[in-house]
Amino acid sequence: QVDTEGTGHGLSGSTAPQDEEEFRRLANMSNVYEAVAKSIAPSIYGSTDIKKAIGCLLFGGSRKRLPDGLTRRGDINMLMLGDPGTAKSQLLKFVERCSPIGVYTSGKGSSAAGLTASVMRDPSSRNFVMEGGAMVLADGGVVCIDEFDKMREDDRVAIHEAMEQQTISIAKAGITTTLNSRCSVLAAANSVFGRWDDTKGDENIDFMPTILSRFDMIFIIKDEHNDERDMILAKHVMNVHLSALTQTHAVEGEIELNKLKKYISYCRTRCGPRLSAEAAEKLKNKYIVMRSGAREHERESDRTSSIPITVRQLEAVIRISESLAKMKLQPFATERDVEEALRLFQVSTLDAALSGNLTGVEGFTTAEDQEMLSRVEKQLKRRFAIGSQVSEHSIVQDFLKQKYPEHAIYKVLQLMMRRGEIQHRMQRKVLYRIK
Repeated sequence: QVDTEGTGHGLSGSTAPQDEEEFRRLANMSNVYEAVAKSIAPSIYGSTDIKKAIGCLLFGGSRKRLPDGLTRRGDINMLMLGDPGTAKSQLLKFVERCSPIGVYTSGKGSSAAGLTASVMRDPSSRNFVMEGGAMVLADGGVVCIDEFDKMREDDRVAIHEAMEQQTISIAKAGITTTLNSRCSVLAAANSVFGRWDDTKGDENIDFMPTILSRFDMIFIIKDEHNDERDMILAKHVMNVHLSALTQTHAVEGEIELNKLKKYISYCRTRCGPRLSAEAAEKLKNKYIVMRSGAREHERESDRTSSIPITVRQLEAVIRISESLAKMKLQPFATERDVEEALRLFQVSTLDAALSGNLTGVEGFTTAEDQEMLSRVEKQLKRRFAIGSQVSEHSIVQDFLKQKYPEHAIYKVLQLMMRRGEIQHRMQRKVLYRIK
């Protein structure tokens, strides 16, 4: 299989003149971006923004080598977080087929060594040999990781370096080396409770900010109940099942799979766009607004968001803009590209970081809930002097006797810990009040 991937990637080196002509014509179409988005998994209904984002991921931005020898990655990483039955795995499977080089893996069946690299003893020569894992094999393409939330935490940490520096450093059994893993990561995950729970707010996301900041786009996909949409979706699914034979042909006005694969490969090798000066100026101002908006939001809700807005997110918007220019084979990303990139970023990561159901004060939205929280907090401070320590179990039992709901008690303790007012001691059994 690796062999066929390799030849697919090499197509761009020897593109036939008629193919090149066709690609040029495709790039000059005014709606090439929409056409690419529509050709991604045409049998899946809706999810337009996600398909547009996947289009950007397939083309990727420009890799830059700086004068001091450092490199900035051009590949776009994307996370889809959502309810079961929203076609996440199908999209991943399609991207694996569509990308010039694609590796598909599932979180539960992947270990850190399987994703990065492993060192084994060769049975015949008894020497240690090194074997590349999924992210090394996907160099120059896309690695699709399904069930991302089911991975063990330490396996997930192993891909931190691969996602940002795009290298994998190995120091095992006397072998010290660095492998390239210049690939995009497309990951799909479910939220903590299986389905997205609006009342639980931030607790739906079980990822560390360190891994979340490495994703350029984070989409939260909810399976919302809406009669009209359900009807259209049911019709669409019926049509797919009934006309399975005719459905294999590309729908009118869209790019056929093989042609799309060749086009992606062609664009990736022939074009490395940069931001134009006007677009850069526009983006700079927009980033400052984004940062201050996130800061304002954190101040209002008195806590930090689990999805941080950092310089990595600014670079993410730059990469998306470059990929939009690359689709059209243009040397510079214009202001329009930046606007579309910002819109995509807004509907994905910013909405995830700032949406009310993610960071409503700890998932408590109604006034009664707020009042309940402040009552519990006052009571807790009254019976718990500064500088004293008390068993967590006994506090919870006391409040339960006073008919306070359990989730409210734990919520207040969590809030106070975040503010640094109390901390755990003695294997997390005892609470100590600092201020």
